[in-house]
Amino acid sequence: MKLLHSLLLLLVGIVSSALAAPASPDVYRFKIGALEAFALKDGDITLPNDGKTFGVGQPTADVAALLQAAGLAADPVKLSIQPLLLRTGGKLVLFDTGAGRATWAAAGRLPASLQAAGFKPTDVTDIFISHGHNDHVGGLLDASGALAFPNATIHVSAAEWASIQKTPDKAELVEAIVSKVVPFQPGEPIAPGVRAVNIAGHTPGHAGAEITSQGERLLYIGDTAHQSVISVQRPDWQIAFDVDDGTARASRRALLQKAADGNLRLYAFHFPFPGLGHVGHQGANFVWIPE
Repeated sequence: MKLLHSLLLLLVGIVSSALAAPASPDVYRFKIGALEAFALKDGDITLPNDGKTFGVGQPTADVAALLQAAGLAADPVKLSIQPLLLRTGGKLVLFDTGAGRATWAAAGRLPASLQAAGFKPTDVTDIFISHGHNDHVGGLLDASGALAFPNATIHVSAAEWASIQKTPDKAELVEAIVSKVVPFQPGEPIAPGVRAVNIAGHTPGHAGAEITSQGERLLYIGDTAHQSVISVQRPDWQIAFDVDDGTARASRRALLQKAADGNLRLYAFHFPFPGLGHVGHQGANFVWIPE
């Protein structure tokens, strides 16, 4: 009788877990302490290994060899796009919004991913923007130019917001979101258990976010690192997207060193989906260890 009871409990647990799991390959549900989080796939960016983007100034053969040693194709280089969704303290926080309608990316799946996770755009209460590049802010507006998340407060660092407002091709975006934007300074709270972290170099006000709950911690790194092999195993190689190359390289190495030394859990926006994992030591550099 006891064995039958145990089997029934096991069966109920399996069924419950299956029902709780999002029924989409574009949604990955996980926990940060007591907090519920979701990786939401928006799409992919495919770039050539031509020496102009990753490992700028390095021989393309060296970049190719590094990728092939990790079991990846030498060319092209693929970046995933996955905003993070977090439920915390009665708020639903979205970290970046993907590429939206961009023609240079195979993207735009965030609305479907959000729905598959069990939420509507109107459920989102807060949006954390790590920086103003189009693959992070492209999903803020829908096809008609209206707010895609009409009930959300948009949090962006004061330095980044100033930069976005000066960017000519962002005029339409600025006009649409200006009434929703609340600028923050590094270290300020964004939502319960969420704190902004300055990670300088990629853009004028690039920021990450530290999420903590019940002694567990996760660091959302934005675009500190773009590619899970090149950026991690060769953090000192130049990336074309970084506006302040020297500062970005120093920030990347410092963050990876801190993560490896402290076994810090990271969420990487562009790493292979779902972008969740740790960094280990590999000689003088590092290696990505996905969960």
